[in-house]
Amino acid sequence: MREKEIQKIFSEAAHTYEAVNHILTMGLDILWRKTAAKHAARGGGRRWIDVCSGTGDMAVLLSRLAKDDTMVVSQDFSLPMLRKAMSKSEAGKISFCVSNACGLPFPNDTFDLVTISFATRNINASRDILLQYFCEFYRVLKPGGRFVNLETTQPRSKPVRQLFHLYVRLVIAPIGGLISGTKAAYKYLSRTIPVFLRAEELSDILYKAGFKKVSFSYLTFGLCAIHTAIK
Repeated sequence: MREKEIQKIFSEAAHTYEAVNHILTMGLDILWRKTAAKHAARGGGRRWIDVCSGTGDMAVLLSRLAKDDTMVVSQDFSLPMLRKAMSKSEAGKISFCVSNACGLPFPNDTFDLVTISFATRNINASRDILLQYFCEFYRVLKPGGRFVNLETTQPRSKPVRQLFHLYVRLVIAPIGGLISGTKAAYKYLSRTIPVFLRAEELSDILYKAGFKKVSFSYLTFGLCAIHTAIK
C-alpha cells in the first residue's frame, strides 16, 4: 500500500484510534507501551523522539518519565493524529513535528533515544524500504544512542500463533471497523499483522542498518516484542 493511502487511512481513524485499540487489545496495548517506555527511559539522555507517534501515547509516557531538562519530540506524518496528541494534558511537555519518518528534519547525531510503537508494520512496504527507515533512525541518533521498537510479532508457539491470527482475522477488521466507522484502517491492520516479520528477522534488518547490540524480549505469550538496538 502506498504511503499516501496509509496516511489517509490513519488520518480518518484519528478520532477513535486510541479507544478502538484499547478495546481490541483488551487494554494490553496500554501495558505494552508502559513497559516499553520504562525500558526506553532507563538509558537517560536529554533528547528523545517518538517517531510515527500517532496520537502520542508513547510520547506522553516518555514525557512522564523524562527529567525536566529532557526534550521529548512526537513525530508523525498525519496532522489529524498529531492534533489528538496536542490536545492531551501533557502536550506542553512535548514538541511536535509533522514530517515523513524516512526524512526527519533533524541533523545527524541529534537524539539519545528514538522510539516507535505499533507503527513499524506500516513502514514495512518491503524489507528494503523498512531498512531505509531504520537507517534514518540510525542517522539521527547520537553515537551510543538507543532505538527501541515495540511491535506485534509472530509468537514462537504454533498454537498461540494460530489463535492470534484467528483473532486478528475474525475480530480486528469487523469489530474495529464497526466501532470506528472506518473499515479501511482495520482491514489494513488485519492484513499486516499476520504477515509481519518474526522478531529474529527484524533484528537482522536492524543489524543491516548499522545498529549494534540488537536484542529483543517478548511480551504476553509472544504477541509482541520490544527490540533494543544501539548506535
